[in-house]
Amino acid sequence: MKRLLPLWLGLVAFAAVPVMAQAPAAPTGKIHGHVINPTGAPQSNGKVTAATGGKNTGTEFEVNQSGEFSGDLPPGTYTLIYRQPDTPPDKQVDHIENVKVTAGQTTEQDIDMSRDAYVKTLPEEQQKQLAEMKKHNSEALKANQVIKNLNADLKTVIDDIHEASEAGAAAKQQLGSGATAAAIVAKENEIKTQKFTDVETLMTKDTQAKPDASILWARLCQAQVGLKKYDDGVTSCKKAIELESTAKKPQPDVQGLAQSQLGESYARQGKVPEANEAYDAAAKANPSSAVTYLKNETVIFSQAGNAAAQVAAADKAIAASPNPNDPALAIVYHLKGQGLVANATIDPKTQKIILPPGCAEAYQKYLELAPTGQFAADDKGILDQAGQKVNSSYKAGKK
Repeated sequence: MKRLLPLWLGLVAFAAVPVMAQAPAAPTGKIHGHVINPTGAPQSNGKVTAATGGKNTGTEFEVNQSGEFSGDLPPGTYTLIYRQPDTPPDKQVDHIENVKVTAGQTTEQDIDMSRDAYVKTLPEEQQKQLAEMKKHNSEALKANQVIKNLNADLKTVIDDIHEASEAGAAAKQQLGSGATAAAIVAKENEIKTQKFTDVETLMTKDTQAKPDASILWARLCQAQVGLKKYDDGVTSCKKAIELESTAKKPQPDVQGLAQSQLGESYARQGKVPEANEAYDAAAKANPSSAVTYLKNETVIFSQAGNAAAQVAAADKAIAASPNPNDPALAIVYHLKGQGLVANATIDPKTQKIILPPGCAEAYQKYLELAPTGQFAADDKGILDQAGQKVNSSYKAGKK
């Protein structure tokens, strides 16, 4: 790190010339300003002297921690002299001439030591240090502005993704109660496509502006998966994961998001081993959300029509949960039963369904956790066809 310039910037001789004393005039005017050091930062101490007629003494004003000074003066033309606490009385650090104060008015006058005319009076080495510091500060300001813009974009992205997840409800509200199921689905897809397209556009721009930010790549991947651009999603997610693997402070939530989206990309493409590996990596990277990742894996395989992978994912989600009676697991138990029931057979004598091992238990658990849930009637119906007594508080609705 480069050494900061010392606050002491050198002494400049200031000759005292005796003049005739002037009688104070009334009323007074006000003087206000800031003292700024050569780095462009406020000078947080010292005094400003308002002198007249070539003197180096006069009315003094304290400089506060923000670099400000202010006070009252008789009308006249002054030289403002800045001194640090250790500056000798016959020396000065900087001065501004011909500052006019008018009765009843406020004069604004800064003592800005970052101005070229002052900087050129400094030793050459200090000038070089200042130039380097200003360049560094300028770059830092630009970087901070970029980050500010990126954070604003990420907030927009989070809102868009949330709206995409609520697209079904929004479609029903927009189309009204008379809309057909097909019209609602079409509207839902339209909303999702628009939201994910907006996210993809923003994150494509932002990954170019700051390609070393893993969260931007993870969100870009999420948008691409939502748009069914699975190959692009794989590329973006892998970029996020690569950046996280070399990060000084890895972010578990970003790793989990990237790995889970990578898992969905693979699952949608029928790449089961790769999907399982990615989802397992998400759960390992961010254990606090492990159940959520694995529950999503179960849902994705169900949507992809892979019953075997669906059941395996459900078992992982159940095993990862510290509470097997968590109502949030109800959908997982239903999907497990749904995946297993595909292997059911029919008893030729009784014509009852013979459920494979674990299927009845999964449906019973769903009814226990969600007795009035969306799939309660369906699961109860399957258990009835298998001659299974429902061990829950489920009650069929009136016909």
